[in-house]
Amino acid sequence: MDNSENKIENAFLGTGWSFPVTFSAGNHRLNTTSNEANINESINIILNTRKGERTLEPNFGSGLQQFMFRKIDNTLKGEIIETIQFSLLHYEPRIVVQEVRVASTDVLNGLIEVLIIYDYSQTNTRHNYVFPFHLNEGTNLTKK
Repeated sequence: MDNSENKIENAFLGTGWSFPVTFSAGNHRLNTTSNEANINESINIILNTRKGERTLEPNFGSGLQQFMFRKIDNTLKGEIIETIQFSLLHYEPRIVVQEVRVASTDVLNGLIEVLIIYDYSQTNTRHNYVFPFHLNEGTNLTKK
């Protein structure tokens, strides 16, 4: 299959502005992403957006920030998994989430890595995305 056929086949995955918004240095054009990269950026935006952050769509996002500074235990892991499944179901229609699981935890650094396994809804192609969720903010502070 040549490159043009692949572009047509994956056209339903979409093309959009890259996030964060950047411009190319040579021609001063807006950088865009498409296909798998566009979906991964969309997942990242959904999971990093707080509920109420968008004025015209106050329910958009995941609200994962509510879990900041909580004790890392099985209850927290379950709540994070449920929140991610719910938000992706409602705000990313191009994918069907097959599984969300906590891939690893680093309690000392306040990091939980979440593995999201999903299929593209139109082609049933399986992909995954690892989302690093930091429970501690201000980790760049040095001890004196």
